[in-house]
Amino acid sequence: MIHKLTRDEARRIAVGAQLLDADRPGDVVEVAEQLGAIKIDPTATIAPAEHSILWSRIGLGYDTVQLLKNVERDRLLFEFDGSFRPMSLLPLMMPAMRRWPQRASSREWLQANDRFRTEVLARLRAEGPMLAADIPDTAETARDTSDGWYGASQVVHMLDSLLRQGEIAVVGRKGRHRWWDLAERVYPQNLPEFELDEAEWMLAERRLQAAGIAKQKSPWTPIGEAGEAAVIEGSSRKYRVDPRALDSLLEDPGGRVAFLNPYDGMLFDRPRLKEIFEFDYVLEQFKPKSQRKYGFFAHSILMGDRFVGMLDAEVNRERDLLTVNAVHELLPFDAEEDEMVRAEIVALAEWLGVSVSAR
Repeated sequence: MIHKLTRDEARRIAVGAQLLDADRPGDVVEVAEQLGAIKIDPTATIAPAEHSILWSRIGLGYDTVQLLKNVERDRLLFEFDGSFRPMSLLPLMMPAMRRWPQRASSREWLQANDRFRTEVLARLRAEGPMLAADIPDTAETARDTSDGWYGASQVVHMLDSLLRQGEIAVVGRKGRHRWWDLAERVYPQNLPEFELDEAEWMLAERRLQAAGIAKQKSPWTPIGEAGEAAVIEGSSRKYRVDPRALDSLLEDPGGRVAFLNPYDGMLFDRPRLKEIFEFDYVLEQFKPKSQRKYGFFAHSILMGDRFVGMLDAEVNRERDLLTVNAVHELLPFDAEEDEMVRAEIVALAEWLGVSVSAR
């Protein structure tokens, strides 16, 4: 069966799958279970990505301590590859983690630094949790650092490698720095076991669950044959839709205004944004100031199932002030829509515990 969807229906499915409709989720774990990953990024023009992503779903009921509690105390979420993920995904990720790395250069580096690897694990076992800065760099072979993302120390490379192999885990954070410990002390014991093929299939289903609808061949949302085939009016591309997401077309909880952090998962698949939402999104963070149209870290404004504008705002914690530099209207607001956006700005300031100032 091939589902034939209008663009309106495709948008509603995507918005509902991302928990951005009027039916707000109740807590952090519910959001993580549905989205699969909550991006971590420290850029705090308004708030760090992990917190603003949760606020845009939960609303004023979200307190940042809830995330820390679920990660560091209750262990219902875990950090992996720059995102917080629900613990239910860990058993599905483990088969691939045990086979990491696939790249020859990474295998060669680990083999050349086997003694270094053993020393890091021994130190964590004896003294963990630890920061990377507390672990001596005794690597015998250095990896290329010309990409600029890492310094000369090989400790971070080794820690990331051990994380990807499931040997160690992030137990918490001290500011932007991660605390590391042995995985056996962080992850639950007696997790379900899956074969690689089964786990990959289930992960594809979870990715589609988070997207609602995605192109069958998408580097942003690898879903393979998960879900059911779908076509969207005016598009020749092959899509897959989560059959459970089709229920949103019958229930229709309605829409609302949401401000999306530039690292929100809703914005990752740029081709899908352009085709379904007619939204040509560009992150201007790394553009020269003279080339920016909407602002350094402008947040997209979603209204119902359409992207209608960009919010350029920043928080001044010394003055307890949220300064709105501009609200760029991609689609002209009527009086009611203008009031809805203003109300959401007031709600954002209330959540941040600051006042609002407009330039």
